[in-house]
This record gives sequence, structure tokens and C-alpha cells, in this order.
Amino acid sequence: MKALSDLNFAFFGTPDFAVSFLDELEKSGLKPALVISMPDKPKGRKLILTSPPVKIWAEKRGIPVLQPEKLDSDFISKLKTIDYKLFIVAAYGKMIPKEILDIPERGVLNIHPSLLPRLRGASPIESSILNDERPTGVSLMLMNEKMDEGPILAQEELPIKKWPKAPELSDTLARMGARLLAKIIPDWLSGELVPKEQDESKATYCQKIKKEDGLVDISGDPELNYRKFLAYAPWPGIYFFLNGMRVKITDADLLNIECLTGRFVVKKVIPAGRKEMSYEDFKRGLGKNRQL
Repeated sequence: MKALSDLNFAFFGTPDFAVSFLDELEKSGLKPALVISMPDKPKGRKLILTSPPVKIWAEKRGIPVLQPEKLDSDFISKLKTIDYKLFIVAAYGKMIPKEILDIPERGVLNIHPSLLPRLRGASPIESSILNDERPTGVSLMLMNEKMDEGPILAQEELPIKKWPKAPELSDTLARMGARLLAKIIPDWLSGELVPKEQDESKATYCQKIKKEDGLVDISGDPELNYRKFLAYAPWPGIYFFLNGMRVKITDADLLNIECLTGRFVVKKVIPAGRKEMSYEDFKRGLGKNRQL
């Protein structure tokens, strides 16, 4: 077959996870002819209109970008003007309709950062940390109209000794998935690789993360609190309330992690309306309080 660099494909993706995936694909000689990403969104206190990371990545390389508000007939017509061999999806952010899935000759391939059918849904990386689900890994699947239910082309496990923060795990899994895709794509394009249906009896699901999920009881389960700290970095972060004050935890650790009496140690915090400080300084500022 032709070199991977000759493959004409479109890429759907939006956040940093997709950028890590594209970076690794590029090393293998795979670069999309077109990128589809979510629209720019206002961010920060000043609500500055900000481009998604994938758009920035593509523009630096001179790759055309589409950011449709809706995946409607006009957008579908644009996709059909060029004969793409396949589409690749990594954390795009919208369900892709059948009309789009049917366009490319070799279908639409998706990377999912879990060992499907485990952890289908919006937060597999965070949920794997929260649930202490080992090993984790990546799955490459042929997309269908249902959420994360397409047949599997390939999977790879990532053994975990100690959980990293979510962004680090995200980067590792994205790059692993890209290398796996580059490895199997020749067999997929030639028709030698046959996808395998998922075992529905083993399916589990994870939900979209909400800001309020970051609330913790600092005197509660120390291991769960620490996994929440790792899983919810950098957003929504974890926090607790004291005398009505919201206190965000920005640095923490788990002592004696291998024993049953581990202790969740808060190191740095940001009290509402104040700057980051050590937890010890925060406690001193409150005066003596036996609950802390």
C-alpha cells in the first residue's frame, strides 16, 4: 500500500487530549487533510473568545479547519466535496450522525481512553482514577450511531502502579492510542483487520463531570479524596467548605498509601477571594480549630 503520509483523512477533535493524539500521529507520518473542531468559546473572567487546542494545532501547520455549530446538511455537503479515505475522531465533543459516518470509504475510527466496553461515556480518564480501575488502556473502534458501542479494532493495556493526575494520564493514553492506530491502520485499510463486537454484558458507563463533583470531606476516606484530587485536576478541582467559606485544594498527598490507615494531607489551598497559601498558614490565620 501507499505510505501513511499519502493517506487522505479528516480529523474530528477539540481538547488537549486530541492534540496529544495528533502530535503522535504526526510522528508516524499521519497528518489530516482537514480538521473539524468545536466552535471558539469565551473563557476566563473576561470571557475572551478562545480557540480550542486542536484548532490552534491545525492552524500552525496550515491545515484547514471547520467549526460547525451544527452537523447539519450544509456541513455534510462540505465533507462530501473531497474523497476522504476515512475519518478519525478523538474527543470531538458531539455525537456524529449516521450521514457523516457513512461518508468515508473505510468508515470513522475513534480512540476511546478506556478498555471498552468498560467506562463508556464522557469521563473515562477521570472515572478510571476515581474507581481505581486497573489496568486502564485505550480502544480503537469503528464508530456507529451509539455512544462508544462500535466494534473494536484494537486495544492496549496500560499497567498502573500509582495513579498520575488526569492530564498526565490523558497525554499518555492519547499518545498510546495514536501509536496503536499507526500500527494497525495498514491492515484496516487493506481489509485484513476484522473488527470485533463489544461484549455488552461487561459494559459500564461514566457520566459528564460537574463542578459540584469536586466537593470533598477532608476527614473522609483518604484514598478516595486523593484520587479525586488526581482525577479532577485541573478542573473542577477539589474543595471543601469551612464556616461558609469555599476553600480550593491545590496541592495534596496521600501518606502511607500502601496501608489501610493512609492519611490525606492537604498542602496548599486557595480560600475564596484570596491567593494560594500553604494549608498550615491558612489554619494559623483561622486561629486554633480542633476540626482542622
